Amino acid sequence: MTIRRLAALAAVGMATAASVSGFDDRTRLADRVMLLTRTSPWKLVSSIPIPFATFHPQGMVKIGDTFYVSSVDKAKGAGHLFKIDAGGKLLADLPMGEGAIYHPGGIDYDGTSIWVPLAEYRPDSRAIVYRVDPGTMKATEVLRVADHIGAIVHNTDDGTLHGASWGSRRFYRWTLDAGGRVTNADTPPEKLRTLNTSHYLDYQDCKYAGARRMVCTGVTEMRLRPDAPPFRLGGIDLVDLVDGRPLHQAPVLLWTPGGLDMTHNPVWLEATPTGLRAYFMPEDDRSTIYVYEVTIP
Repeated sequence: MTIRRLAALAAVGMATAASVSGFDDRTRLADRVMLLTRTSPWKLVSSIPIPFATFHPQGMVKIGDTFYVSSVDKAKGAGHLFKIDAGGKLLADLPMGEGAIYHPGGIDYDGTSIWVPLAEYRPDSRAIVYRVDPGTMKATEVLRVADHIGAIVHNTDDGTLHGASWGSRRFYRWTLDAGGRVTNADTPPEKLRTLNTSHYLDYQDCKYAGARRMVCTGVTEMRLRPDAPPFRLGGIDLVDLVDGRPLHQAPVLLWTPGGLDMTHNPVWLEATPTGLRAYFMPEDDRSTIYVYEVTIP
């Protein structure tokens, strides 16, 4: 056997191991989300102050020790994808937007690309879905949609994209070919969408969790009286992508010192040896990434 052939086999082996490891990580994450309860003991382990203006953060993924955060500057009508190091320093800022389409939503990472939806800042509008290379920070348009898409997930098991509308009241499903091109882009939106049967949370940020599931975080807003200030309760849902129904739902009873629910804006979750670690970035403009851990029996 030639050296070149041995090297090729080794590369395949490493890629397979990485793929299995990624699958195991997602499965472990989903399994632990399924065990969360209202009384799960979340503990703050660290905080990362962000020293630049973050505007209105929307979605977050963590690749190694680097954070990627989508955000919208409502005053200027401009979208951003920030690349931030472990200490909160801004490494890169990818401007995103096309005319009135400048509102990024919740984002996903599939091991190769970051998926970012960009929409008009209103419900029932228009959106563009992009694939971003996290190394070069180059965005490639993948899909245009005649609705506001506020979160996007890449199902790597089935080769499909799943989008959630404004307030996550509708779910969409698009199919991808081997080259990553959408095969049903011309299908009318009303034939691609299903209604979200859960009304507990408006999903803000969603991630693919393996085995045709996604984990979503968001918030529900309640008022005791019409003129009373809102009370916001955050939560985490594990959702079946086949029928759009929640498999498990758990409130997150955590708030910032200023009273903002932790799942208000972007969230990244990862499994630990004893439970889960969560990175919450709930505040606008002057943000902090709050790092919490929870032990799950």
